[in-house]
Amino acid sequence: MKALVASNGMTNASICRHLNLSAPKTLELINGLADAGILEQKEKGSSIGGRKPILNKLKSNTFFVLCVEVELFKVKMTIVDNTNLFIHTASSPFLLTKDWSAADQLKERIADFMAASGMNWSSILAIGISMPGLINKTDGRNHTYMANKWEEQPLQDFMATAFGKPVFIINDVKSAAIAELKFGLAEGRKDVLVILMDWGIGLGIIMDGKLRDGAAGFSGEMGHMPFVDEGILCYCGKKGCLETVASGVALAKMAKEGIQSGEDSLLNDLSEREIENIEPQLVIDAANRGDQYAINILSTTGEKLGKGIATLVQLFNPELIILGGKIAAANEYITIPIQQAINTYCMTQLKDIVTVERSRLGSDAGAKGIAHVTFERYFDGLIAHTNVHRG
Repeated sequence: MKALVASNGMTNASICRHLNLSAPKTLELINGLADAGILEQKEKGSSIGGRKPILNKLKSNTFFVLCVEVELFKVKMTIVDNTNLFIHTASSPFLLTKDWSAADQLKERIADFMAASGMNWSSILAIGISMPGLINKTDGRNHTYMANKWEEQPLQDFMATAFGKPVFIINDVKSAAIAELKFGLAEGRKDVLVILMDWGIGLGIIMDGKLRDGAAGFSGEMGHMPFVDEGILCYCGKKGCLETVASGVALAKMAKEGIQSGEDSLLNDLSEREIENIEPQLVIDAANRGDQYAINILSTTGEKLGKGIATLVQLFNPELIILGGKIAAANEYITIPIQQAINTYCMTQLKDIVTVERSRLGSDAGAKGIAHVTFERYFDGLIAHTNVHRG
């Protein structure tokens, strides 16, 4: 079942190889799923002589997972089926806090979304939650946001208890990297870096065609690389992190300071409340209207990001760098200074190998990545449970 969901269809022969079972036994399993009404069989393209191979696929709307994308100031939720079909999606305001106070609010947002979706909880296999922060890959504890004391429940267990469903929490950048690996520009590639440029800056590392988590799941904290000597204090508690000068937070800070110091900009038309809550998209919109100040601060952000990325190119020697997130929407205003910085700071042999591209998955990337991880971990849990009972 796990393989059928992950591959969105397999031939009889590939199922035999995957399960290491004989053809008659595999056929018995396939017929059982077909009789249950959850599997369909279709001819797979053309063949070189003989009968066309049959592709076994789970029918759409067979299994569902709830995907929750938590950001600093909003939460987006999507119900996704086993064929990556989006059933229902909605966003709502949300304030992500460092302490536990946001956990109950997130629980309420999830309950309200499910009630509005019209779908019964019994149809949902599991819940996948992506969010920024240091997330332990074993217990789902976020050490950065909605952090709880060690002796108390991690967020993953708290949500599982609240909804009576398996819950899997994954770092937002790793979710985006999985989406690129399975459905995007990294598909079929071996060595790729996925950089998510949102309020913070994160890195997904794909090596030898696999996402690399690190010992505890904390790999890819690019935004907290030391970058500025005696720089300003970062929220992580260290000074001079890359995020303090090249991120959505830094971009909003530069825009706000420019407006308040009297820079000539379209951003001056913003109300006092809008200035206080300025978002990267407002700066991007101004740049697209020819605002020179907005273009300049995007260029400054891109140059610093590019210098940080150049360090990663020297370390990992990737073939492809994929840029995603809110700031990637600035297109050439951000990609050109990034590329120029890579050209400036990288050895020729390394920079000549790597290409830099914007993600093509758009706003669907988050839910697609979460859904893939959630289905995979859910079925892994079933397999482990079955093996324990057999033992």
